[in-house]
Amino acid sequence: MIRNVAREIAMHLSYELSFTDLSADELLNQRLNPDRFDQLAPEYEVYGKLPGPSQQAYIRRVVKGIAEHGYELDQYIEKYAVGWKFERIPLVASAIMRLAMYEILYMPEIPNGAAINEAVEIAKKYESSDVVRFINGILGSFVRKEAGDVPAVQPETAPVDESQDDEAGQ
Repeated sequence: MIRNVAREIAMHLSYELSFTDLSADELLNQRLNPDRFDQLAPEYEVYGKLPGPSQQAYIRRVVKGIAEHGYELDQYIEKYAVGWKFERIPLVASAIMRLAMYEILYMPEIPNGAAINEAVEIAKKYESSDVVRFINGILGSFVRKEAGDVPAVQPETAPVDESQDDEAGQ
């Protein structure tokens, strides 16, 4: 399994945290198992194979981090969603942005551009092109002002950074 698939699974789980009383650990323990993947595989291609140990470690780190830093991440989303109230932002879009922002803030081994590009690619699967542009714009502004790094790539030309997507999770 490559990291972009693990990212998408992490996004699903962080989205699901919004609707459950389970802790991040409880949710991860329930969802990262072969039976659950078998149930979800017909509906979502990303559940076709259970993640290996390094990808599970990445998923666990990200989902727990998003749970722990959710308020902070939501404050950044609201800050850069100029003219939008947080409640109006689609929940999947919020989950995608939380994931990318968590990587940017707390996973320095992942280049900011890769975090944004992967977020845009995931968004293309679940959101309209307008929402994809919205996500890209927020993440680009966030990186420029908070991380002082590479701006976002336009969604139509966003390359996938495969160097970040190996089994070792480097």
